[in-house]
Amino acid sequence: MPRIVKDWLADHVELPAGLAAEQLAEALVKVGLEEEEIHPAAVTGPLVVGRVLEQHPEPQKNGKTINWCQVDVGPHNEDGKPVADGGTPRGIVCGAHNFGVGDLVVVSLPGTTLPGGFHITARKTYGHVSDGMICSPAELGLGGDAGGIIVLPRDMGFSEADLTPGQDAIELLGLGEEVLEINVTPDRGYAFSYRGVAREYAHSTGATFTDRGVLTGSEPAATPDGFEVRLEDAAPIDGRVGCDRFVTRIVRGIDPSAPSPEWMRRRLDNSGMRSISLAVDVTNYVMLDLGQPLHAYDLSRVAAPLVVRRAAAGEKLTTLDDVERTLHPEDLLITDSHDDGTGSRVLGLAGVMGGESTEVSDATTDVLVEAAHFDPITVARTARRHKIPSEAAKRFERGVDPLLPAVAAQRVVDLLVEYGGGTADPAVGDVGGTAEAFSRTPIVLRATEPTRLSGVEYTPEQVRSTLEEVGCEVRASTDTPGDAPAETFAVTPPTWRPDLTDPADLVEEVVRIRGYDQIPSVLPKAPGGRGLTAEQRTRRSVARALAETGFVEVLSYPFVGATDYDALGLPSDDPRRTSVRLANPLAEDRPYMRTNLLVTLLETVRRNVSRGLSDLAVFETGLVTRPAADAPAAPALPGGARPSDADLAALAAATPDQPRRVAGVLTGDREAAGWWGTGRAADWADALEAARLVAERAGVEVTVSADSGHMPWHPGRCAKLEATDSAGRTHLIGHAGELHPKVVEAFGLPARASAFEVGLSTLVAVAPDEPVTATPVSAFPAAKEDFAFVVDAGLPAATLRDAIVSGGGALLEDVSLFDVFTGEQIGEGRKSLAYAVRLRAADRTLSADEVRGVRESIVAAAERAGAVLRA
Repeated sequence: MPRIVKDWLADHVELPAGLAAEQLAEALVKVGLEEEEIHPAAVTGPLVVGRVLEQHPEPQKNGKTINWCQVDVGPHNEDGKPVADGGTPRGIVCGAHNFGVGDLVVVSLPGTTLPGGFHITARKTYGHVSDGMICSPAELGLGGDAGGIIVLPRDMGFSEADLTPGQDAIELLGLGEEVLEINVTPDRGYAFSYRGVAREYAHSTGATFTDRGVLTGSEPAATPDGFEVRLEDAAPIDGRVGCDRFVTRIVRGIDPSAPSPEWMRRRLDNSGMRSISLAVDVTNYVMLDLGQPLHAYDLSRVAAPLVVRRAAAGEKLTTLDDVERTLHPEDLLITDSHDDGTGSRVLGLAGVMGGESTEVSDATTDVLVEAAHFDPITVARTARRHKIPSEAAKRFERGVDPLLPAVAAQRVVDLLVEYGGGTADPAVGDVGGTAEAFSRTPIVLRATEPTRLSGVEYTPEQVRSTLEEVGCEVRASTDTPGDAPAETFAVTPPTWRPDLTDPADLVEEVVRIRGYDQIPSVLPKAPGGRGLTAEQRTRRSVARALAETGFVEVLSYPFVGATDYDALGLPSDDPRRTSVRLANPLAEDRPYMRTNLLVTLLETVRRNVSRGLSDLAVFETGLVTRPAADAPAAPALPGGARPSDADLAALAAATPDQPRRVAGVLTGDREAAGWWGTGRAADWADALEAARLVAERAGVEVTVSADSGHMPWHPGRCAKLEATDSAGRTHLIGHAGELHPKVVEAFGLPARASAFEVGLSTLVAVAPDEPVTATPVSAFPAAKEDFAFVVDAGLPAATLRDAIVSGGGALLEDVSLFDVFTGEQIGEGRKSLAYAVRLRAADRTLSADEVRGVRESIVAAAERAGAVLRA
């Protein structure tokens, strides 16, 4: 996001004295440029100019030599008087050696706060009390060597006559200024420059704006001997030409050692850009100032002509970031005819990044300046294809003023001549369209359209004056859109506003400049008869129920990698490994969309366990992506038109299924230990009960049966849940149980961790459509009976429970398992299951005979299931 330095902004627009960053942000947000962050002053407190009066080297036992210095800081001396008036200088310990007696340096006195929150105090060190610190550029946030002290006349270009001991160095070095960072929407690329932001500030406040980006007439015209450039975009993409203007200028005889002026380095640094060298700094400065990206070539390393063309398959380029890149046929290149055996050498990716073969170096004396206009879509595709989010690409892909190149190139030439001692070569190149070629097609706008769309009354004169204020040319039009007669305008947008393409865009400009706050707030009326969908109600009910039973809801990113599936123990041919791969993943090690919830939920659990939270019960509700193995590729549909039914059908066929699921994981203790007892560890039964609760809240009755076990589940402690829909079809709802020991080990979880995962979309699909009917509450007493049955160890408890339910009949109100016992008394390979049964009638108190009859029926049903009543 652009950073705005106020004194730089003042070059373009009149700013009131003492304008705070908050006030600037308030003015800009009125016209749609939102505040992202206000960066505070780099340095606060007493930072002053000091003169070194004495310097005494003192070798130390550790082999280091420090300097014990006496420094005159004027009225900040120990007795408040300059040395010239008999004052006592301050004693300061310094470990640097690149300064001497008589040098003017920057001194941070006690009470100063340097970048990074470093507070300066008087402290005893190396046998002295150091009453401050002599600062290096790095310590002041100016970059450079942390071991080298700033000598102001030598390093910062100040005249010694203009410096006085005790002078405020914060103002001198521009370190006390707040910097406003703003958020610019993608359609307003002009605001990626001080020129554009200043214009918006003028719109907001009425301040006087001076446009430094318009042609003044002093720019030299193209000459026949200008550096030769050929635009050879032989294969324009979608009818768009990659480059329609290319301006070149030459500056000769630049001093390679000439530093960038201090004010320019400071402005670049505050704007978030590092100072590199004079030639590079000047091009960056003009880009930030006017919004026109530029590039500087070492003229001695470039061979005419420059050719702008598309890449050939297999071509390579090493860019300025030292990365060799294989180019794509859609990439737009800048090449020259340097004799490297190929007849054509790639110099850079047009509008994105240059190559290292012609970059400006410490020995460069002659510079070729490039200022061109490139197609936004071509630049955007290249920048994303090669993952180069350069400052130039950010501007070109949002649209740059095609009339800027000549103005910006002249500004670069002037700065290089002034600060580099160079000479402007009279040869000027300007290939491509003229100002007339870049003129815009007028947009017909009904004068009442802003009022119609916004609900705010605007007069025709207000509409006209507002559009003229943003740079549009407005004239009366006889072409009236629609049927009703009304005053209409033919509006020609300025060249720096490529986003203005239709009447709605112009309406937005009128509303924006006149003030969004004038639009009345009208709440829409909610239509009757609408509410949450069945899935929404189920989702909320499930989340509430799980939270009430002690689970904590979490959210995890839905991105996974092959190693995550490996940790789950999924075989190589498991269909759950068939995943959608992202074209531009956030992390290279997680390029896939998850196919189940547990794979990301377990990573969340692992992170919590690694931080000491071992007693966990967490759940997540979210989408998973399950592509079909034979799904066709998604078609590339054209923009600006409704796709055909066939196109939509093809798109639907290629879109993977994204069902919603809910999953939970339990580790450690389910019930905490305390004075009441030893607590209880979470196990597979808790996971199964949570899965049952989910199904219950969805209004679905599920059948639980043992599953032979598949990863990531324990082979002997896994249950599958199934449900039958209204058509009698059986659906797999999900699984619950204990996780496989290998999975537990792979994720670093406590032993015997349990989990469940249930298809919420499936539950909603099989849930009955009829509304839930409340069960009448009987006022008659219940009869309670307990049963203990001995069964084979392999018999599922659910099987015996179903037998009890069938034997209990209509009088059975509830049945629950309360004890499982194994031991010698039962016999090897056997277990005892004890159930509590509650019987109740809705219209009477049960008699002893009725209870006895039900009891006998339950025992008989259990015996048919293979159970024996325990004596």
